[in-house]
Amino acid sequence: MRRRRRIGGYGLCRDGDAVLLVRASPGTRVAGVWQLPGGGVDQGESPAATVVREFAEETGLTVRVTGVHAVVADVIASPVLDVALHTDRVVYDVTVVGGGLRAEPTGSTDRAEWVPRAALAERRLMPFTAELLGLPVTPLALDESTGSGRPVDHPPRPGTGQRFAAYGLVTDPAGRVLLTEIAAGYPGAGRWHLPGGGTEHGEQPATGLRRELVEETGQRGRVRELLTVSNWHDPAALGPEGVPIDWHVVRVLYRVLVEAPTEPVVAETGGSTARAGWFDPVAAAGLPLTEVAADLLRRLESDTAPPK
Repeated sequence: MRRRRRIGGYGLCRDGDAVLLVRASPGTRVAGVWQLPGGGVDQGESPAATVVREFAEETGLTVRVTGVHAVVADVIASPVLDVALHTDRVVYDVTVVGGGLRAEPTGSTDRAEWVPRAALAERRLMPFTAELLGLPVTPLALDESTGSGRPVDHPPRPGTGQRFAAYGLVTDPAGRVLLTEIAAGYPGAGRWHLPGGGTEHGEQPATGLRRELVEETGQRGRVRELLTVSNWHDPAALGPEGVPIDWHVVRVLYRVLVEAPTEPVVAETGGSTARAGWFDPVAAAGLPLTEVAADLLRRLESDTAPPK
């Protein structure tokens, strides 16, 4: 099967013990299946902005994003389309600030409803929705007789690219922070960055981060906490061989602990990492850093600062 990737933004919205769900409309390959409101991230759009837009379209409600709830990934295969679609799903906690509940007038959903906790088991749920709500996961059965709806084959538009990546604010028991230097020939060459990189097809983001940590630094770490999700869009980036590309990256950022640190060793050859090192956070702040690394080091400094 052809491998395709997609990034989606979704919202978990509660009212007491009820959760807001939407139902896939007839004619889609998942007709009658319920899920959290949300959908695909447009080129250059942050996943949080996707959630606000999709809630307005699918439910008529205006919502405010209050935090990242979870980041998960799944693969849905369509034998008819000969496509295995990997979706990275960024799920936010949201709260309603306006609007009125209604069904989507036309589109991939046909009903929006507050579903009490006791009634959730009676609904056919998308696997990622069931997992997030702590319910048994039933494999998804696609209706392959229809030619529309989700999941579908969404090849990237010519001249554009989306990338989903996982990075870590990696520390050891002594409080040192682990950084990697970007190799020559790659965007940001010579700057120090967080360990991590693009996830592979079928890979969960935390799993991809642990793999990248071994490849780039030779360290084995424990993912402790989901910190945040960042969005970076450069419509005039240079791709391979200097070809212009509208480039969009969504990064999920974790806190990682290496309990038994060793001297960092870059295992990958010809990759984007030139070298890696452990640094005192104060010394690290004086290095030429990428924007995301500088942001998280400031967060680390704030977290460890003594109370005034």
